[in-house]
Amino acid sequence: MLTYLERTVTRRKIQIALGVLWLLDGALQLQHQMFTANFANNVIAPAAEGQPLFVRGPIHFGIHIFLMHPAIWNSLIALVQLSIGALILWKRTVRLGLLGSVFWGLFVWYFGEGLGGLASGHTLLLMGAPGAALLYSIISVSAWPKNHMTDNDVPAYWLVIVWAVLWLGGTALQLVNGQNTAADLSSMIAGMASGAPGWLASFDLHVSHFVGSSNGWIVPAFITLQALIGFLIFLSHRLRAFGISLGILLSLVFWAIGQSFGSYYTGLATDPNTAPLIILLGIAILGTRVTKLQLLSAENP
Repeated sequence: MLTYLERTVTRRKIQIALGVLWLLDGALQLQHQMFTANFANNVIAPAAEGQPLFVRGPIHFGIHIFLMHPAIWNSLIALVQLSIGALILWKRTVRLGLLGSVFWGLFVWYFGEGLGGLASGHTLLLMGAPGAALLYSIISVSAWPKNHMTDNDVPAYWLVIVWAVLWLGGTALQLVNGQNTAADLSSMIAGMASGAPGWLASFDLHVSHFVGSSNGWIVPAFITLQALIGFLIFLSHRLRAFGISLGILLSLVFWAIGQSFGSYYTGLATDPNTAPLIILLGIAILGTRVTKLQLLSAENP
């Protein structure tokens, strides 16, 4: 599977994935509750909690503006996201779509996600750090078409640095007081059960109990895994692929137990959350490596 991905990942395919994700986000924005005050009060407002003033203040101002005409503002938000997706999917307008993805992603990251909670110091990769919108922007830049783009051009090689910063940063966050014990993690995971459908709530509570009764080994395990995933990206091709595989698997675990699959069941989900974007990031990096190997082979027949 990894070998197949390595040989087939291109900038255009990453662009298509981004376009589809933006269309999904736009469709989610058309849910009934998004056109009411519930969107501002239950989705945006929580992003300001525990944040410093430079984050909290603009978010509260944005909420005030949104609440003047919720239906109108939400219609515009949905239109922007659907337009970005459509522009990216059409080759002739892909640059315009990616440009919109970069700037709209950064806007949403600040005003909708509160910088992914990073400024508060109380967030984890498990819970959705650093924010899906930031990763939309970064991946969009990496997939920017070259002047004479062909269908075989691959994403930018500097994504390996992004991957390392992401996972090593996640390691650092895991060490912060208030989220560095089994009890802390257990409480976070149990909180995801609130409002979840029965099967998912039961799953969350079972995982929470397991983590809470782990005698403390679960946190060192998470720390070690995240650090390993971050470091392996700089080693040999085989170890890099192994590290990306671990990152994808751990992201799937985080998506299930810390992000509730994007909380699709609430009627207020705005995107699939961070884990799918991290997986897309890892897949993009797999493609960059094969191209380097092919270039070396061509230079040394």
